[in-house]
Parts: sequence; structure tokens; C-alpha cells
Amino acid sequence: MFKRLREDVGAVRERDPAARSFLEVLLLYPGLKAVRMYRRAHFYYEHRLLFLARWVSQRAARKTGIEIHPGAKIGRRFVIDHGTGVVIGETTEIGDDVLIYQGVTLGGTGKDSGKRHPTIGNGVMIGAGAKVLGPFKIGDHALIAAGAVVLEEVPPNSTAVGVPARVVKTDGKRVDCTKDLDQIHVPDPVKLKMECLERRVAELETLLGRLEENHDENI
Repeated sequence: MFKRLREDVGAVRERDPAARSFLEVLLLYPGLKAVRMYRRAHFYYEHRLLFLARWVSQRAARKTGIEIHPGAKIGRRFVIDHGTGVVIGETTEIGDDVLIYQGVTLGGTGKDSGKRHPTIGNGVMIGAGAKVLGPFKIGDHALIAAGAVVLEEVPPNSTAVGVPARVVKTDGKRVDCTKDLDQIHVPDPVKLKMECLERRVAELETLLGRLEENHDENI
């Protein structure tokens, strides 16, 4: 348990430049407090102590503003930065080294039964205010931009932007989201579409010019 705690604190210090010490993160960070209380609640949940599990999780929500259902499955080094307004549903599954920001919802649509909430792969980052709704997967090392509303699967090493979210790639290359990108510096899908249209117009103008030249030579 202490090893897991040290991992969680270390992950926060690695991701948050404002974190100055182990003790500061341990005692003053609501995201870490919510994760610690979730792990206790999840232990009770797995041992069928359901009332106790919910009591711990609701106490955590009151203390931190972060609501994590005790039935959710969360991996190692999970970081909630700031955290106010985060909601994580019962059948959510989260891999290792995931980072989420305030206002994120990992929820359901109300149309599904059984597995109702998303599965989040390893190394995923979900920006502030993003909503991921439904029982699909967000692939490893994907980036969900701030404010995005994701309603379908996102492939690994890709970026989802907008409402509803669309997967965006630059020049057909996969995006490495683990280091160089953050929740703001993501490709603009409208700009990329306009650039594509401009390239196509330029190609058509070149082709038209060649056809006109050939026509003039044949006259």
C-alpha cells in the first residue's frame, strides 16, 4: 500500500510543476486524496461491503469535489490535476499513467446496460471539461482535448477534438501525446480541413492550366 501511495505522489510531482514536495502533495492535493479514498472504497466494493464502499466514496466527493464510483477499476499512477467536478462512473476502467483535469466526466449515455462507461487505455490525457460517454475504448496514449465530447472509440496515439469529438491527425502522422502535447496545443480540425481544400484547389488549378496549354497547342 505504501509503495502504491509513493507511486501516486510521484506521478503528481512529475506531472504538476507547482508540486514542491512529497508532503505538500500528500496532505494538500484533493486529486490525490480522492484517489486514495477511492482505492479504499474499491477494496470494500470488491469484498461486497457495498454500503461501506459508497459511504467512503461519497465522503470523498464531499471533501474533494471529485466523485469516483467504488466499482470503477483504476490502474497505477493515476493523476487528477485540480479535479473539481470530475465524475467517474461505476463500470469505467482506467489504465496506468492516465492524467485527467478538472470537470472531466467518464460517464454513460443512459442507453446501455452492464458495461456502461468508457475504458481508458494507458498513458491517456483528458483535458479540462471533456466528456467521454459510453462503453467504448480510448486507446493507449490518446489525447482528448479540453471541452471535447467523445461519443465513440478513439484509436491509440491519436487526438480527439471538438463537439462531437473527431480524431485529428497531422500529415498522416501519429501524435505522441505523452510528452510534447498538452490539453491546449492540439491540431485545429477546421484549419486542417481548410488547408486540405486549399491544396486540392491548387492541384485542380494546375491541372486546368495544363489542359488549357494542351488545347492551345492542338489548335
